[in-house]
Amino acid sequence: MTKAKLYFTPDVTPGNVVALYRKLGVTLNGKVAVKVHSGEKGNQNFLRPAFWKPIVDLVGGTVVECNTAYSGARNESEKHKKLLERHEWLRTFSVDLLDEEGPDASLPVRAGSRHLKEDLVGKNLLNYDSLLILSHFKGHPMGGFGGALKQLSIGCASTAGKVNIHSAGKYTKKEEQSVVWKDLPPHDDFLESMAEAACSVADRFAGQVVYVNVMANMSVDCDCCAVAEDPCLKDMGIFIGTDPVAIDRACVDLVKASDDPGKAHFLERVSSRNGEHTIDAAEKLGLGIQQYEVIPL
Repeated sequence: MTKAKLYFTPDVTPGNVVALYRKLGVTLNGKVAVKVHSGEKGNQNFLRPAFWKPIVDLVGGTVVECNTAYSGARNESEKHKKLLERHEWLRTFSVDLLDEEGPDASLPVRAGSRHLKEDLVGKNLLNYDSLLILSHFKGHPMGGFGGALKQLSIGCASTAGKVNIHSAGKYTKKEEQSVVWKDLPPHDDFLESMAEAACSVADRFAGQVVYVNVMANMSVDCDCCAVAEDPCLKDMGIFIGTDPVAIDRACVDLVKASDDPGKAHFLERVSSRNGEHTIDAAEKLGLGIQQYEVIPL
């Protein structure tokens, strides 16, 4: 049986992110977009720029982000840029707010997609040749958990793209961001839409995407939450690979296999939102496989 290769270390350090990337042996060519989560104003758990700096410097990448579709400090470009400065992203890296200016770019969806007719991303994403997805693995109030698949989908989507995904294709305009939260689709439709959008971005950078999942500061809440619970799990390690389905599956599996007393709370968040359905949906679309081999650093 074919298995995806994932490289892993239990020691969460910036240097080990670099060491795992070197171990993976994949070179990201051309202009490299580095997708991070910049952290909502008030969030205490997001991984800071200093943690990511060695790997971003190694690949010579540009940090990229997109505006949100909910009220807060990141739903408008000017506010978002002020927060990027406050959180030290702008003083540490070259940063590209992909959807600061329109029009959005439309990426095609894969055959077999049930909900989305297109995936809307910030137009600047098309300026890049390769993509490094740096994910802070943690819980999420809607998706159950956030990892590589969420970064590919919601993370790379423009405001309109986020509206598109959350509404399972019903709403597709930035101006509809206040409407979508009052008219959400069946929850599994949203999860499947995330998988469809993830495929679109992965296809755009086919063969030139690397995924890093860092299992640290693991709260049941996402870095998008201004008021988030403190972490309920101990730090567990870092995975790297080229299969987003496998890397998210491996993180969920590692939590399940742990003896950490906080795992029941964390897994309740995942299961109550049917979070693993996103992994299943992405595999069904052919984005990756859930069988994996872990290779230690």
